[in-house]
Amino acid sequence: MTPQFSSRDPNHPAFWDERFELGFTPWNRGAVPQALRDFVAQSKLTVEVVHNCLIPGCGHAYELGFLSEAGWQVTAIDFSSSAVATAKSQVGKWAGRVQQADFFEFITDSPLSLIYERAFFCALPPAMRSAVVKRWALLLPSGGKLLGFFLLDDTEAVSKKGPPFRTNLQDFKTLMQPYFVCLEDADVSDSLAVFEGKERWQVWQRL
Repeated sequence: MTPQFSSRDPNHPAFWDERFELGFTPWNRGAVPQALRDFVAQSKLTVEVVHNCLIPGCGHAYELGFLSEAGWQVTAIDFSSSAVATAKSQVGKWAGRVQQADFFEFITDSPLSLIYERAFFCALPPAMRSAVVKRWALLLPSGGKLLGFFLLDDTEAVSKKGPPFRTNLQDFKTLMQPYFVCLEDADVSDSLAVFEGKERWQVWQRL
């Protein structure tokens, strides 16, 4: 049964604080998705540099430990204090890599090479989409990569009720193409029920 919530605006930390405090997180997979595991395995074969990766809207931050163990420099951020506390409590020795921060104000200490997307873009209302894409582009240098899972729909009418908020496939491409080129686009075999059938694994490279 869905709890009764007092906060209804996902633009504010209180919305997410309440859901984490009540344990209502249907977007939480509780494990590292296979496509990310495959990407990391392939990176070990082809890339010798150490990635510096940002995870915006990290939530439970399950991927943080996995990427850190792979040798990546990773920072996971969330503007919800309850989300940050939850993440810190379960990532063990990597808890220091979790920070409470607003994605739109966050400044990295060293240049990023990757941003990992998982249920952050679709958590924010449609009016925020352009700002998120521009912020991705600002944080990544030319050649940097945005990779992860995107909730996309190729139908003309996409519901504006959420979160999660689905994005029209062509609209998303239009937002991305001034800044990024798509290197990978694949089906996702292990989506959660809330994302199933609409989720894509994609890798975008900053122009």
